[in-house]
Amino acid sequence: MIMRTPATRRFFRIHIALSVLYIALVALASLFIPDNAAPTPMVILFALLPGLVVLGWIWNMGSLLVNMQDEYLRMLEVRKMLWASAITLSICGGWGLVELFAAVPRLPVFYVFPIWCFGLALGQLINRFTLGDGGSCA
Repeated sequence: MIMRTPATRRFFRIHIALSVLYIALVALASLFIPDNAAPTPMVILFALLPGLVVLGWIWNMGSLLVNMQDEYLRMLEVRKMLWASAITLSICGGWGLVELFAAVPRLPVFYVFPIWCFGLALGQLINRFTLGDGGSCA
């Protein structure tokens, strides 16, 4: 169940706008930056623009926490974020050690944030199965 509080409505509105912006920036960068382009300042700037949207997503999540009135729902969101962080750090740290000692494919840094987002979904499931409540947002 999604709670329709002003904080969650604002969160979803900003999240959707940032998601559209992210997709547009990645599409533009893919369109205008050729494969194996030299690392010129313009190429680096184009490539980093979607990363600024990631900062926007994180700011939006923090803003949701600050603006939530219900302390229980806030705790559920914080638990989700802690689980996501634990999962991300475990995967990245563990695989980094494997990379250090074995000839295995490298984990591109790009995947760290998607792993964290996957961890948010797992955190919500953990909340649901351990506390019986998934929280106010996905």
